[in-house]
Amino acid sequence: MNASDTDLKTSDAGSLSPAPSGIAGKYGALLFDMDGTLLSSIKAAERIWGAWAARQGLDVDAFLKTIHGARAIDTIRQLALPGIDAEREAQEITRAEIADIDGVVEIPGAIRFLLSLPSDKWAIVTSAPKALAMRRLQAAGIPLPAVLITSEDVERGKPQPDCYLLAAQKLGVSSNDCLIFEDAAAGIAAGETAGATVVVVTSTHEHKIETTHATICNYEELFAEVDANGLMHIKAH
Repeated sequence: MNASDTDLKTSDAGSLSPAPSGIAGKYGALLFDMDGTLLSSIKAAERIWGAWAARQGLDVDAFLKTIHGARAIDTIRQLALPGIDAEREAQEITRAEIADIDGVVEIPGAIRFLLSLPSDKWAIVTSAPKALAMRRLQAAGIPLPAVLITSEDVERGKPQPDCYLLAAQKLGVSSNDCLIFEDAAAGIAAGETAGATVVVVTSTHEHKIETTHATICNYEELFAEVDANGLMHIKAH
């Protein structure tokens, strides 16, 4: 796994401090989940999913706790509701989410941090379909990555590691050399199984998350530097 590094340069941005414990190290690439990690779409998602759950006669509050981090079709399939076509329902959910971007905003500091990274050193890996991902990224002002992995790109969604393994492959690095930014249990599990270092973004969490991984609230203090070997070092302002 990534070794701790204590001999990092000072950038033009000013004196840098060690990164939060657990993520200081050298990484071949940074992989980011989207919803709840780079941007907050929780208000829009809960409006759409809450209305759907009410139509199905579900306990809305309990159900909404289960929707984050997984593909819509997987969320619906797990319910095993009689007479429900999961694929058709997921498509309807996606269309509604594409139409509703009210309140979709960046996690503080995300845009600045992404723009500081070399374009061939990071990717976005989301459980959202591509059309929805593009819509939300545009709404939040998040720069589009050279590598974007969406729900259509893998047979198995999170918590399986396939999406993160594919992103690492496309960037030409081992997933073991990646730092993954996640916010939800399914994505955290996917990152763990991929063998990467995981950091949990807590900006949209109403309650403190119990995790053994390093946590950050947002990206306002983070900075990345690339060394002569093309490896990225994470520091804090």
